[in-house]
Order: sequence, then structure tokens, then C-alpha cells
Amino acid sequence: MVSILDRMRGRSNPPVVPEAEPEEEIFEEMTLQEHLEELRSRLLYSALFVAAGFVVGLALTLRVLRIMADMTGRPDFVLISPLEGFSTYMKVALYIGIAVAMPALIYHFVRFLAPGLTRRERRYLYRALPFVTLMFIAGVAFAFFIVIPRGLSFLAGFGGDVFRAEFRAQEVVSFYLTLMLWIGLVFETPVVIFLLAKLDIVTAQRLASLRKYMIILVLVAAAIITPTPDPFNMFMVAAPMYALYEFGILLARLA
Repeated sequence: MVSILDRMRGRSNPPVVPEAEPEEEIFEEMTLQEHLEELRSRLLYSALFVAAGFVVGLALTLRVLRIMADMTGRPDFVLISPLEGFSTYMKVALYIGIAVAMPALIYHFVRFLAPGLTRRERRYLYRALPFVTLMFIAGVAFAFFIVIPRGLSFLAGFGGDVFRAEFRAQEVVSFYLTLMLWIGLVFETPVVIFLLAKLDIVTAQRLASLRKYMIILVLVAAAIITPTPDPFNMFMVAAPMYALYEFGILLARLA
């Protein structure tokens, strides 16, 4: 109530604004049976998306294998067993199908985890989904077009005076898939750091203080991932890895 003295002075007390209540962190509790039903449903949807991607992969496999062969500098691959060509073709088609279905697979994985997360955590996770997919695709493309061709070129020319390189289809495909997977995962580093910072698990200051240890870790990881002992190829993997870590620190500051 405005006092008489304040009314005479032409002043009034400011209205009292109620403080906003903090957002309630709600967990959706589910029984064991409900969790199993949810898992079955998510696995079924994921399998359907992979099957649809596999059909797409069947149409693209020959083109992908031709690109791989061209990058090795050979007109074709060597087969040493009757079923190797067919099994390699199916394997590549399956992995293409998984790559095509990856956004849906990540989405259903997150939806399965969602009941155990708070509303705030779910919101951040859903917003990060497009960036998770884009960064993984960027890492796969970087491995496919830059790292792997240089690594294969080095391996094909190694010991050229005494060795003759005749790459098997199965070994080349495994070589590609392994490197693309690991480098694709490495490219997720900034997104993971941003999520951890938003959830107050890490801070930019703490990450910055670990730079000297991260440099050593990056060099060791690059030496493991890189298929050749060539320092140039290892640097091509290590430099983007450390740049992604610094980018993650920048995102943590923004968070």
C-alpha cells in the first residue's frame, strides 16, 4: 500500500515482481518392462532405417569401390577367394547404409536415453544432434579424400625396389572403414566439449590448462590412427585433431 507521505511526494513503491521459479528438473521414471519395450521399439526403427540405407548402398557401392581403386593408383583390386568380391561388395553396401541411416540412429539412441535425462539435458542434446551428424560427415570426408589416399600412396611406394603392391579388395575396404570411423569420431570433439560445458561438467579454463597434455595425447592418437610412419601423414591427422580441441575450448567459452 502506498503511504500518504509517498503520495504527497508524488512517489509510489515499485510493484513487487515475483521471482521466476527455477526450471524443474524432471526425470521420466520408467519400469524395467517399459525400458525393454522402448529398447525393442528403437532397435526396430533403427533396423528399418539401416535396411533402407542398405538399398541405397547397393546402388552406390560400385562407384565407391571405383573411387577407392582410383585412389590407390591401381585399375582394380586383387581377389584371392571366390567369395571375396561378393562379400566385399555387400560389406561396403552395408556400411554405406549405416552411414546413410546415421542421423536416424543417433536420434533413436538419444530418444532411448531421454527418460533418464533432465529436461535441460534433453534440450541441449536434441539441439546438438544436427552438429553431431555434420561433424561426423566432415571427419569421414576428410579421411576419405585426404588422409587415406596419401597413406595408400605411401604404402604402395614403400620398398618399390623389392616389393610390388597388389592390394586386396577386402584389405583396402577394411583400411578405409577403420580410418573413416576413427577420424569421424575425432571430429566430434568440439560438439562433445560444448555439451559438457553447457552441462557444467568442464570449463574453458580447465581445458586450457590441459593444453600441454592434450598435445602429447593428440600426437600419440595420431600415431595410432595414421597407417604409416610418415611424419607428414601423421601431422595431417594431428593438426586437425588439435585444432578441433582449440575450437572446443572456444565453444566452451561461448557456453
